[in-house]
Amino acid sequence: MRAKHLVKGLVTFVPGSDHLLPRTKTRGTDSAVYCYGVWIKHLTMLHQHGGLDAVPATVAELGPGDSLGIGLAALLSGASRYEALDVVPFASTDTNVAVFDELVSLFERRAPSPAAGFPDFWQYLDNDLFPHDILTDDVLATSLAPERVDRIRRLLRGAVFDDLAITYRVPWTDESVVREHSVDLVLSHSVMEHVVDIDGTYQAIARWLKPGGLMSHQIDFTSHGLSQQWNGYRAYPELVWKAVLGKRPFLINRVPCSEHRDAIDRHRFEVTCYLQNHRSDGIERAKLAKTWQSLSDDDLNCAGAYVQARAIRRD
Repeated sequence: MRAKHLVKGLVTFVPGSDHLLPRTKTRGTDSAVYCYGVWIKHLTMLHQHGGLDAVPATVAELGPGDSLGIGLAALLSGASRYEALDVVPFASTDTNVAVFDELVSLFERRAPSPAAGFPDFWQYLDNDLFPHDILTDDVLATSLAPERVDRIRRLLRGAVFDDLAITYRVPWTDESVVREHSVDLVLSHSVMEHVVDIDGTYQAIARWLKPGGLMSHQIDFTSHGLSQQWNGYRAYPELVWKAVLGKRPFLINRVPCSEHRDAIDRHRFEVTCYLQNHRSDGIERAKLAKTWQSLSDDDLNCAGAYVQARAIRRD
């Protein structure tokens, strides 16, 4: 156990303690390069495994974080509507505009995608490490037209248009915040491990997606620095874990990979891509807390998952 995390959790029980802790940053989406790479990864994998042959018109993102950069990348690729759904207001207009302007430059240059990592999607890119097979020159000529780019920038400053939209919903606490069957793609990147209600979230996604719509999630099952070993948080007894969590609105939920897959199946999604990243250098089974002693070997050693699925038509 890292003592600083226990102290941070305990401090949240003190009335009026909000000002005692530094403002949380999600780390990542304040970088245009990061947002660009994440969007290209999801778009490329959807093209290869989900049968996606055009940029989705309406994109919703869970947990956009420090900026709306991933959704802005979707708009610059040709999407027309973006729903950003978070539990805490991280993003600011100034940050969004700065990230947007850099994203425009990256797309105009057809910049190579950043390092792949898990899962490997570089194999699906062209020699320039760009997805020209879906983001063709014709597509980008339209999506990056100067007048359209200017209108997206004006959206960030509060302008309203009939054919382009950005909606930032914070907090989203009810699935009714997004109109039923109105979204073509729901995505998240290193977010589902923080969600408090996993089953309810997949249920909400099933409600939001149009029949045949797609979801794409990269899920990180590591400790996020809360323990020395990547899965060491599963050694913490429940009382200790509750103290670490404190009264924060989110931390990590410790939900194992199999529970995500069960929820996806329960809400009648057709899985089109299911990849896992296993590691053998975590804690031994003998060190697991009582809560996790019956955990399968697959869940114990799963450090990450990448899942894409299609909403089944409901007649």
